[in-house]
Amino acid sequence: MATVLKAEKRTDLRTSENKSLRRNGQVPAVLYGKTTESTAVSVHSVGFIKTIREVGRNGIIDLEVEGGKKHQVIAHDVQIDRIKDQILHIDFFAVDMKSEMEAEVSVNLVGEAPGEKDGGVVSNLLFTLTVSALPADIPEEITVDISELNIGDSISVEDVQTSGKFEIINEPTETVVTVVMPDIEEEPEEDDEEQEPEVIGEESDDSEGTDEEKKSE
Repeated sequence: MATVLKAEKRTDLRTSENKSLRRNGQVPAVLYGKTTESTAVSVHSVGFIKTIREVGRNGIIDLEVEGGKKHQVIAHDVQIDRIKDQILHIDFFAVDMKSEMEAEVSVNLVGEAPGEKDGGVVSNLLFTLTVSALPADIPEEITVDISELNIGDSISVEDVQTSGKFEIINEPTETVVTVVMPDIEEEPEEDDEEQEPEVIGEESDDSEGTDEEKKSE
């Protein structure tokens, strides 16, 4: 059973009103879908955070818009101000539970790569993978085990082991993670023998004398 999250309709779409909502602990949002009319709504920030913790990032939420109708949705896009640690806006996508859809799923690296102990650096190249599945089968994350990676080894999309009812649709040859040698800046080589500094403007013939000596002659 999906978790219920209450939402209120918005009629004032001005930026000043959105800021006022955030100050009062609410988040501006929009509800939309293939067969759902786009509707501006708002939800309580604390309630949304609790809901996401309960169902997961790609979990199904029953969004109950004032007026009574519930929509089964996922939080398709969440905009966050990292500096203020504040949710700015949410896109709720109404899903058809019987139709497959695409979604971005976070990659979670587990294990310790032997190559890292040997001085290598674990380079995570894909932080998310795109999957196709029924809404209820979309995983919260995809685990990738790096415990057998030595320096120079990598894991591609086609190497990722999964057991869920979903399909990863990234290019099979895309690299998810690799272990590389760290970049080392080479020190400039110094000459073994110290060179004498060149004297600029030194007279090569002492017999010519200085300008003052010439004037006195």
